[in-house]
Amino acid sequence: MSAAPRAVVIGASAGAIQALSLILPELPADFPLPVLVVVHVPADRSNILAPLFEPKCRMAVREAEDKEPALPGVIYFAPPDYHLLVETDGCLSLSTDEPVLHSRPSIDVLFESAADAFGDALVGVILTGANADGAQGLRAICDAGGTALVEEPETAYADTMPLAAIAACPAARVLTLEAIAEYLTKDLAA
Repeated sequence: MSAAPRAVVIGASAGAIQALSLILPELPADFPLPVLVVVHVPADRSNILAPLFEPKCRMAVREAEDKEPALPGVIYFAPPDYHLLVETDGCLSLSTDEPVLHSRPSIDVLFESAADAFGDALVGVILTGANADGAQGLRAICDAGGTALVEEPETAYADTMPLAAIAACPAARVLTLEAIAEYLTKDLAA
């Protein structure tokens, strides 16, 4: 990565709550970047993620809203049944475009739009999941010169998503959840 990081994007599916519970609460209240998170939540479910993580985290936690700026020190969760995108000006946008790999929100959609917006100043993280969503988005982050991190497949609740991400982006750093949390807190928050 040649530019100072400007954002972190995280994608997860099956096993996401457990994985994110080992990462997000570790981030300090003054974390210098926005953290944008897509978790595959069925369209008919209300979003429990922001209320679930808010009391656990030192950073502010909220569900993303259309056209709001992505602010440092805030964790944004994609709302159920909406794609979360980043505009080139760093603002967030929501879309009801068709699902990607049966998912809306789609990790690929977030990662690809964030790669366009932030280029080499982006850190992308793929966690546990049972499909290939996120692999092409992580590839876009790598192609833009950003940093790619993938949860160690052997320790993931579901290894399909990490394995697909590693196949699509062989340069990705493969780390345990604890090592991902340490990277974010030590390398990015310093």
